Amino acid sequence: MPASALPPLPPDIDLRRLVHFSAGDGRIWLSGQRMLLVHAAALGALRRELMNTLGPAQTRRLLMRAGYASGERDAQLARQVRPEASLFEMFSVGPQLHMLEGAVQVTPQVFELDQAAGHFRGFFRWDHSWEVESHVRDFGPQDDPVCWMLLGYASGYTSAFFHRAALFKEVQCAACGHGHCMIEGRFQHEWPDGDAIARDYDAESVLVKLDELQSQVQTLRTLLQPADELGPLVGRSHAFEQTVALLRKAAQTQVTVLLTGETGVGKERFARALHAMGARADKPFVAVNCAALPAELIESELFGAEKGAYTGAAATRIGRFERAHGGTLMLDELGELPLPAQAKLLRVLQSGEIERLGGTQVRKVDVRVVAATNVDLEKAVAEGRFRRDLLYRLNIYPIRIPSLRERTDDIELIAMHLLQKYAVQHGKRMAGFTDRALLAMRAHAWPGNVRELENLIERGVILTPSDESVDAEVLFPHITMQPGATVNAAGTLERTATPTAQATQLYDQLQSSGLTLEALEDTLIREAVARAGGNLSAAARALGLTRPQLSYRLSRLNERAQT
Repeated sequence: MPASALPPLPPDIDLRRLVHFSAGDGRIWLSGQRMLLVHAAALGALRRELMNTLGPAQTRRLLMRAGYASGERDAQLARQVRPEASLFEMFSVGPQLHMLEGAVQVTPQVFELDQAAGHFRGFFRWDHSWEVESHVRDFGPQDDPVCWMLLGYASGYTSAFFHRAALFKEVQCAACGHGHCMIEGRFQHEWPDGDAIARDYDAESVLVKLDELQSQVQTLRTLLQPADELGPLVGRSHAFEQTVALLRKAAQTQVTVLLTGETGVGKERFARALHAMGARADKPFVAVNCAALPAELIESELFGAEKGAYTGAAATRIGRFERAHGGTLMLDELGELPLPAQAKLLRVLQSGEIERLGGTQVRKVDVRVVAATNVDLEKAVAEGRFRRDLLYRLNIYPIRIPSLRERTDDIELIAMHLLQKYAVQHGKRMAGFTDRALLAMRAHAWPGNVRELENLIERGVILTPSDESVDAEVLFPHITMQPGATVNAAGTLERTATPTAQATQLYDQLQSSGLTLEALEDTLIREAVARAGGNLSAAARALGLTRPQLSYRLSRLNERAQT
């Protein structure tokens, strides 16, 4: 397809609106991703250091991989920003973001696509490449192309956009004496040397080797973490490590453990990990929620009941203590246990013997008890709701499970673990979290602790389309971008007005112009269509409308013009 047949790049106002400069807290945002405004000279210095340290070949592959990762990130925005645009306009988000980010000027020359036939061919002209300027300044004119990071970006963006491997070559470069740079892209299988090109991004690169080493270290750390059938406990914070250290010491003994902490901190997970670390790991782990059982059934649930012991007892019931014989019994929400049951529990803990309800035979049980509660048991004793002697018997080895607020360094780890879990459970592929989502999670108070985090992550997986990143607004619907600054069409930084200020300003302008609201709407529509060169999809995006909505308004405008 010749260049003349290609439509111009659509207006980029929809992309510039995604850029926010938050001067108050020193952050720049592109939609949900944190960006950096970095001196090109600083990147040039890094490039020079890599060249001198690693050599040209490894530096080239390292920068290509970095560019590839950047392109993959930007591709996630394309279908979100222009969901109703043509495929070319949607794809143009990548080249336009590349320009908006200051990397290079992009001019499409050829864009051929037949997805059904597996065909893609694209030519793009590059002018003012920052890599050319930096490389030539330090190393002089070159015999081979040098736009390595830009090339990786094009391959990463296109591959992520089409969900299939697409690779670009730099067929001419301004560093080699040409007037401008030119790249050609195809799907990998369409290149005769596609496998060879793809090796520039494979595991032989330094970046991937470092990533592999980091993964191996993380794997070794995971093997050292307490685990059960639900997987390892996840954490690296000081508070978490202290708690795990206490678990390890208790696991080597048969001591009764009392787990305390707020609701939702994961006391049962820690109890299961304690069981898995000890000598009883191959024996049963039985958990019972004392608060969920009716008072009249608690004793039979814990200690069992003989046939006919009470109305409706048509058969002998084996209690939780007997089921846990040889293993571990977790008594969750122990603070809710009625006083009569507390007395019997104390006797079992002291003697290791139980009697079924309605029975006379004493049965020996070998059970390690782990009690858990979010109730202040000392206060419960003072109020007469809990036996002091039972508290003394349970409080031999207390372990307080820290709240999620005390484990901020663990939030991202736990969130990624849960994201993978729920992505598999719901049959989706997720790209991770946006930077703003991670920031919001770290700042949240987490009154519901890990349980609340689980619920939010599962909701995020359900609401976020596949292959996209979970954003802050999905996790926390009440969050809105703080007023800051954005970039106008001239490339100038301007402060974003608050809704109230905007309304006041618009109203004053409307009054001074003498236009009616209907006339103002007609004028805005005509101007948007004119600026878009008659492209209704682009005009609709600029006005914040869908194309059918704009078409309807145009038809009304034409009807009014004819009357």
